[in-house]
Amino acid sequence: MKLKIKFINIETGGPLIALIHKTDSIRFDINPGDRISIHKGKAHMILFVDVTDDKKEISPGYLGVYKEVLKEIKLKDKEPIEITEEHKPDSLKYIKKKVDGYNLEKEEISRIVKDLVHHHITPFEASYFVAGCYIHGMSLDESAFLTEAIVKNSKKLEIKSNGIIADKHCTGGVPNNRTTMIIVPILAAAGLKIPKTSTRSITSPAGTADTMEILAPVEHTKERIKEIVEKCGACIVWGGTRDLASADDLLIKLEKPLDLDPEGILLASILAKKSVVNSTHILIDLPVGQHAKHNKNEAKVLAKKFKAIGKKLKMIIKPIITNGEDIIGNGVGPALEAKDILEILSGKGPTDLKEKSIKLSNILLKMVKKKPIAREILESGKADKKMREIIKEQGGNSKIKSNDIVLGKFTYNYKSKRSGKIKEVNIKLISRIAKYAGAPTDKGAGIYMHKKLSDNVKEGEKLFTIYGESKDKLNYAKNEAEKNNIFVIKWF
Repeated sequence: MKLKIKFINIETGGPLIALIHKTDSIRFDINPGDRISIHKGKAHMILFVDVTDDKKEISPGYLGVYKEVLKEIKLKDKEPIEITEEHKPDSLKYIKKKVDGYNLEKEEISRIVKDLVHHHITPFEASYFVAGCYIHGMSLDESAFLTEAIVKNSKKLEIKSNGIIADKHCTGGVPNNRTTMIIVPILAAAGLKIPKTSTRSITSPAGTADTMEILAPVEHTKERIKEIVEKCGACIVWGGTRDLASADDLLIKLEKPLDLDPEGILLASILAKKSVVNSTHILIDLPVGQHAKHNKNEAKVLAKKFKAIGKKLKMIIKPIITNGEDIIGNGVGPALEAKDILEILSGKGPTDLKEKSIKLSNILLKMVKKKPIAREILESGKADKKMREIIKEQGGNSKIKSNDIVLGKFTYNYKSKRSGKIKEVNIKLISRIAKYAGAPTDKGAGIYMHKKLSDNVKEGEKLFTIYGESKDKLNYAKNEAEKNNIFVIKWF
């Protein structure tokens, strides 16, 4: 069957969709949600059908195609195109198998990932795979298969090196903890190659990519990333670029609406990003604590899994368990965290974030048989100089200062009602309040902590400040802060 192409100047934001008139739907027995193939020469593409009876949108005899389709295949407006009906892909059977609680084989996971990347299944259909992994968990083999499938459907970043490419990842759960943006320039200044690809926020008020974006663009092509790393020795970019681990970013988008973060997908997501940039030596930060993502026993199990999968991928992985009882750094939210980074690099800033960054940098330096001179590099200004090189090369302002960063104009100061000592910090609540204030979407929103665990506080002293770009969101965050206690304080 043939229809004429009609361009529709709209992006669907995801699946590849074609629009047909109800007359053609009846004539060809094609219903909403069905799959069709369009063929042009050797090229073909699978599209999902939508149907309308409005002739203003699409006339009978025409096939409406959206912007995403036109990016994938060259078509001319009004040209006739051959159409065939497509059956549902086998990947849907494998997704159902996972939902039913069964483990998947390598070929089955590979097919799911391939169909996800090539838009042969919809995000709605793929979300059942994420849900199945969340409910039933994943075996170590499944995580390894998923890692390999993501890498197989990605393009690798080939960088000239002496055989060593360093990398670092934190499993998250602790607000701020933005050590990556200190470690990367330290290691690059020490002569290591460290192409850092990072995620945007999944469940937190900011991811590394969100924070770096305050200082410089983070979305670059594979070719441009290679140029940046070969010039500066490092980069801090978003890992969901079309060329690098795009399947990983698609899975992250599916997890986000319900804040799902299945462990098996977490493992695969992290290690796939490392594999596509050819990382050889990787430090994994596993924070543990009462309100952190993991307790100590869970972290130990996760550490073993990282090492086991890393071995399959020929990576040297060193997981370390760190203290996650309190926020690391002062600000929570993209702009506030970026301020912390610039202050530390310039010789000021929060001590806890500085010291942890030095500690982790030295561990990585020892992993690659280099002297642990992170403190010297940071305090001499070499790391600051290197970071500004990276910022400039990624298209940012290399002369930016912490005071140049714009914060939300609406603020609320929470003050201590009495004097006492902080005995416990609810870091989950800190993250929740920062998100209620608008982070990470509103870059200047978040929360700044004036006090930390074990600090003494005086009556009337500021404990934290909430920033918002919107008055409504600020009030939402303020109400959450007043209803719940971030701190457990022993009153004097």
